[in-house]
This record gives sequence, C-alpha cells and structure tokens, in this order.
Amino acid sequence: MELLHLRYFVAVAQELNFSTAARKLHMAASPLSRRIKDLENELGHRLFDRDTHHVRLTPAGSALLPIARGVLEQVDSIQWRLDETTRPRRTTLLLGVPSGIHPDLRERMDALAERVGDRFEIKRWPGGTERLVDAVCDGRLALTLARLPVGGDPALEQLPVMSERLGAVVPRDRFPGRESIALAELSGLAYAGSPTAVTNAYFRGLDQQLAELGIKKRVEIGSATFDGVSEIVSSGLAFSISMLDQRSPVQNYRLDNVAVLPFSDFHPQLETGLLWRKDRAHGGDLEEVVAAAHEIFAEPLRA
Repeated sequence: MELLHLRYFVAVAQELNFSTAARKLHMAASPLSRRIKDLENELGHRLFDRDTHHVRLTPAGSALLPIARGVLEQVDSIQWRLDETTRPRRTTLLLGVPSGIHPDLRERMDALAERVGDRFEIKRWPGGTERLVDAVCDGRLALTLARLPVGGDPALEQLPVMSERLGAVVPRDRFPGRESIALAELSGLAYAGSPTAVTNAYFRGLDQQLAELGIKKRVEIGSATFDGVSEIVSSGLAFSISMLDQRSPVQNYRLDNVAVLPFSDFHPQLETGLLWRKDRAHGGDLEEVVAAAHEIFAEPLRA
C-alpha cells in the first residue's frame, strides 16, 4: 500500500464524487477509480458503494477514513516537527510599554522583535513608567520603554529612543485661530496634569517648573484618564500639556473644543528610553537583544 492510495481514498471519501475528487487531485477520473479498486483488492474490503448517481462509503470505508486521515496527518507533519525539533528554542521576553507610545516607536520595536525573532519572542506588557521600571529591576520584565528621567538605579542601563515635543492642550474657543501660545496667556486657567496612571518624574518636574513660571492654579483629576483630561480642558476649566505630533495616539482623546498648540516661549520635550538590567546585557541572556537595540536606535527618533 502506498501513501498515494490513502490520499486518493480520502479525496473520494470527502467528495463522494470521483470526477470532483479527480479534478482536485489533478488527474482523470478513470485512473483514480483504478487506484481505489487496487486499494480495495489489497485490503480485501469494498470501500465505496457506487452506482450511476451516487457514491457512498461502505462500513469498511467509514472505518478506514479516520485511520487514513491520521496517517496522512502524521506524514504531512514530519517536516515541521523536524524543523521544530532542530531549531533553537525561542525564549519569551516581556517588554514594558507605557501609555501613548508614538507609532514610529512601535515600528522600531517591531523591527527589534523581528531582528531577534529566531531566538526570542517579545511580548508587550502595559503599565506606568515607574511600575514598569520596578518590574525590570526585579526581573518580572526583561526590558521596558520608560518616560525619562527615571531613578538612577546603578543596576540599570538606558538607551534614548525618542524625543517628542510637547504643546499646550487648550479650550479651542478661548484661543480661536491660534498657531501658537505664550505661557503667560494660560495663567488664567488651571493646569491639569497627566492622568495618575501615567504620572512620572518628568511630569512631576514639569508641574514644578510651571509653578515657578507663574502657573499656580491646579485642578485635581484623581483617577481620570486621557479622555477625562480632555473633557476638563474642553469645558474651559483648565489646560494641559501633551504631545504635539498629530500621529501620537494621545491625540485620539481630543474633543471638538480642544486644540494642541506649540508654545512660543516654552519648549518642553518628553524623552523616552529603553531600559534593562546591566547584568542581563553584558554576557547575560539579553546581550543579543541589547546589541540589536543599539543598532536599531543608533539615531533616536524625533517627533
């Protein structure tokens, strides 16, 4: 018995039509019928009841069908099973990702994952910068993107990967037709900081800097999200500060009465870095990944 006999049998059993099965097998119906008869003779059982209008499986044919399928599945899986057995095992790495990551940065991270894909499978894990950095320190995450600056933990290394210009998020009806804004023009509004979930050292420092520059009023937003901040700004109660680039995902939270304007006299920028533990990079399990990251981010992104 040859494997082709089993393939022919399964094809006819699936179609219950010799002509249709023959077309799928790229052969004529007559040779296919002869091969089935050869198989029946070899097995000593009739596998199909045939007349001029119908083809039906006999009890022997019904019994053979799952056996034949199983044999063919085993044979067809030989190549990939062999490949899986002989190729190096892939290690899963968790990469921390804070909110609002720019799409260009996501593309670079995809390129990193592809570059090391033969040995590592990189999966992303969301969270706020400070929690993500803590998770890298204690080994729960292999690497993380983080809004800089972060604490100066000597166990960590960081690679700058992106710099984003920030602008004022203002009520559009208060500043119609404007292309930029001066910081002093916002003194009548309260400042609504970033949502609690994404607040980090940079935004705390920005809050202090604004206070020193004369922006004294604050609005407490508690556990509000980006859309909550946009709601407060849209109502005319406050302004906020966020990414200027129209492609930033944070822009998706803008409401109709919200505009993002560059400052004419203030130039905040949000820096993002890729962090990992030194002991895992230098002769450790992340050495290949970190080397690839240095190549991919040889020139940090700007937006």
